[in-house]
Amino acid sequence: MVDEAIKYWIESSQDDFDTAKKLFELKKYNHALFFLHLALEKIIKSVYLANKNEAPPLIHDLVILAEKAEINVSSLEKEELVEISTFNIAARYDDYKLKFYKKATKDYANLWINKGEKLFNKIKKLL
Repeated sequence: MVDEAIKYWIESSQDDFDTAKKLFELKKYNHALFFLHLALEKIIKSVYLANKNEAPPLIHDLVILAEKAEINVSSLEKEELVEISTFNIAARYDDYKLKFYKKATKDYANLWINKGEKLFNKIKKLL
């Protein structure tokens, strides 16, 4: 049962990461960043499940999730996870959407998709 759940989280995270890249190509930068966050959240939750043998917490903060999953991240990677965590809030709530939409330029999205891909690959290797 746990192995099936881990497999689900991994496959779902990969699908979300692929979606992020496709949305970037379609110039939907704010949506691409939202899916980047989802991909990282799910891959971290797969590590949590593998390490703890229990369902991951129902939270979206990537730093807290990584800590709870016992994933070692550098201070730079922690800062990156902090920034990527904002993509979840900014893309969901109307108060933040317009501001985030303006922030999510092609260059900004490209930078963060690349940083996110490095984090994603590092975390995926833990499985």
